[in-house]
Amino acid sequence: TWMSQDRKNLWNTTPSVIEMQSEGGAAGALHGALQTGSFATTFTASQGLMLMIPNMYKIAGELTSAVIHVAARSLAAQGLSIFGDHSDVMAVRQTGFALFCSDSVQSAQDFALISHLAALESRIPFLHFFDGFRTSHEISKIELIPDELIKKMLQEESLFAHKRRALNPESPVLRGTAQNPDVYFQARETVNAYYPKCAAIVERLFQEFEKHTGRSYKLYEYFSSPDAERIIILMGSGAEAVHETVEYLLDKGEKVGVIKVRLYRPFLNEKILAAIPKTVKSISVLDRTKEPGSAGEPLYLDVVNAFFQDQMSKEKKWDKLPRIVGGRYGLSSKEFTPAMVKAIYEQLKLENPKHGFTIGILDDLTNTSIDYDKNFTIEKKDTIRSVFYGLGSDGTVGANKNSIKIIGENTDNYVQGYFVYDSKKSGSMTISHLRFGKSPIRSTYLVDHPNFVACHQPLF
Repeated sequence: TWMSQDRKNLWNTTPSVIEMQSEGGAAGALHGALQTGSFATTFTASQGLMLMIPNMYKIAGELTSAVIHVAARSLAAQGLSIFGDHSDVMAVRQTGFALFCSDSVQSAQDFALISHLAALESRIPFLHFFDGFRTSHEISKIELIPDELIKKMLQEESLFAHKRRALNPESPVLRGTAQNPDVYFQARETVNAYYPKCAAIVERLFQEFEKHTGRSYKLYEYFSSPDAERIIILMGSGAEAVHETVEYLLDKGEKVGVIKVRLYRPFLNEKILAAIPKTVKSISVLDRTKEPGSAGEPLYLDVVNAFFQDQMSKEKKWDKLPRIVGGRYGLSSKEFTPAMVKAIYEQLKLENPKHGFTIGILDDLTNTSIDYDKNFTIEKKDTIRSVFYGLGSDGTVGANKNSIKIIGENTDNYVQGYFVYDSKKSGSMTISHLRFGKSPIRSTYLVDHPNFVACHQPLF
């Protein structure tokens, strides 16, 4: 839309937006554009990201600044699903891209800027991801980043350095060769020094961004009191539901907390351990993906390795290791609610909490699931929670999108709109979940205790 309107960017030019035949073609075009010195980006999800993997290895191996934005979604396994989890982004961990996770509509906008700036300065390409549908399709009230701030934070020398590395017949270089066993291993290791610097660059950009906007982010962000004994570690939109539940449980005297993982690759053992209070006795690491046959899901294994490496070091920071268990949640946009979060914290009280558990489903085949109280709710009384039922193409979803935008743009209320419909679209049932009120909204789950319900027309 912006291109068709001839909308100018910071340099008073109109960027080219090109639609390719497939994501494989998009990744190839991205790689080619980068080699000419253009600063380019692309967007994808799910099976589309899988088609980009060959080019991602090239882009990262050549230390080429780029950003891929991903609305993280399920991969087709026993069946196809268009909904959200982290199975697609977890399949590209080895490519060399930095993996950068936002957990809300606001942070998705903020991290889009930071990922581009960090990619330019570090030369590490970034994959910025957020939960498909739960974040990508949520309507929320946010503070926009003005163009003046983008100009202020952009180091143009990094951009010019990227352009100077372009393939140019006036200054020829050798790139993209075929290599034999005599040199490939050595050349592959030459990227090592860039990854620790990448994390430091993101951290500095977070600090600079906070000075300009007041919005604070950390690589591994801890929320709770300093004496928590049970914590959950996770990333993505589920972290907002955990944050909200921790606030509630702290008021009840519970010693619980949450670590939100922002930068997943490169993964920094020292940083995540420094974020965890020494009072912690048990930890649950939650992954929004399944890796069949593995000893544990990816984030869980990284956290366990961080503690193990600390124990092997001479300057170990932990005298007694906390108990660490892993669990899976939210696959294919399965609901993840405060009731489930509370059940996980209750599980961490046990002497032998279940490892490799699932939450949100009933697994009566291999008994991985843990029970939770479906009636437990922490919805705020001052928040209006509305559910509207309709039929696909009857205008209910469009009307509710307009309503929540009108409330958000013309009142001081915080707002949230999320819309549920399946791939049949026209003729099937649609459900609009709206929240608005004076308090910030972290409820990244459906309205299950509405105080207003309406139907556009009779459904049955």
